[in-house]
Amino acid sequence: MQKNIDRKIKILYSYIPILAKEKGLAMNNNYDFQKDIAGCGLTGIISTKGRKISGSVIRCSIACQHDRGNGLGGGFAAYGIYPKYKDYYAFHLMYDNMEAKKATEAYLDGNLTVDLAEEIPTKKSKAISTSPILWRYFVKVKDGKSGGSVANISDDDIIVNSVMHINSDIHGAYIFSSGKNMGAFKGVGFPEEIADFFMIENYEGYIWTAHNRFPTNTPGWWGGAHPFTLLDWSIVHNGEITSYGINKRYLEMFGYKLTLLTDTEVVAYMLDLLIRRHGLKPDIACVALASPFWKSIARMPENEKQMVTALRMVYGSALLNGPFAFVFGYTRGMVGMNDRIKLRPLVVASKDDMVYMASEESAIIEICPTPEKVWAPKAGEAVIVNLDKDVAA
Repeated sequence: MQKNIDRKIKILYSYIPILAKEKGLAMNNNYDFQKDIAGCGLTGIISTKGRKISGSVIRCSIACQHDRGNGLGGGFAAYGIYPKYKDYYAFHLMYDNMEAKKATEAYLDGNLTVDLAEEIPTKKSKAISTSPILWRYFVKVKDGKSGGSVANISDDDIIVNSVMHINSDIHGAYIFSSGKNMGAFKGVGFPEEIADFFMIENYEGYIWTAHNRFPTNTPGWWGGAHPFTLLDWSIVHNGEITSYGINKRYLEMFGYKLTLLTDTEVVAYMLDLLIRRHGLKPDIACVALASPFWKSIARMPENEKQMVTALRMVYGSALLNGPFAFVFGYTRGMVGMNDRIKLRPLVVASKDDMVYMASEESAIIEICPTPEKVWAPKAGEAVIVNLDKDVAA
């Protein structure tokens, strides 16, 4: 009996390096991590002057965070990559089969004007030998469609309705990018593998975001990789949105359909709801998403207290709970933010017209060895960086 207990204790110690060392036991090296893996990795870059940055730069930064993922998801979003079609919505689609492609193209032809349809350029490799069918479409709303059967409906609303319809009602089809002059590229693999697969070094953008996924509660599939996008909103996220159920039901009240099997999806749609549809400025929307605790609100100056109290009361169902750090991009800027008690890391740095955000400072130093300023935002504090006013997106 005692021998059996001693054997089990020895096995246990072999998986705990510190205790094993104290006991003089050989360690199982599979568990001898030199680094504490604390979830997904993310990176964001913006030039406030609108200078174009090669995709090879963001690849280098996110590859530095290789150990933060497990090969079940990597991806990128880039802004300014389609100048020839900057007035068109760029739909990036994944298809499981040709039947889904045929049904989707019939819908697009019947409801939108498609100027160009083509396969997204990719390069097969040993790391990614199989993938969904990947196509992109540059589309506009048909003439006379806006304000037609539904009063005051905008082109953006028509596009959102199309995205929701295809993603929820056409089996085997998924629009994973739908903004103007921007695009997302993502899939199952480490981010550097996804970068090589989509050949992102051939793209240049003034904003880039990237993600290395370590899924915990949701499946690792091509559509579940980050970024998540809607129109020109794109989000990369490290952590867990524990308020997903409440957030999902709230969004469904406004017609959003959440079908992508991940908590991060709610953040992309919430940004669209609060900023585009409800007209909140990004800084105010961020307060709604990560509102201070009531005890903190009670100590605020009266005017600020009234504003934040109103936001919490009106947008209580939009509040994001749980540990998170995220970076989201949009046509004219980029925002980085932590949860209300900073349970996930986020570092920001700047030099000249460049601003960098990442899970680790090393990912910034990899591409900007001598930043002028480096800091870690406070809990719940949004870092908002916009293009200079005289820069045309």
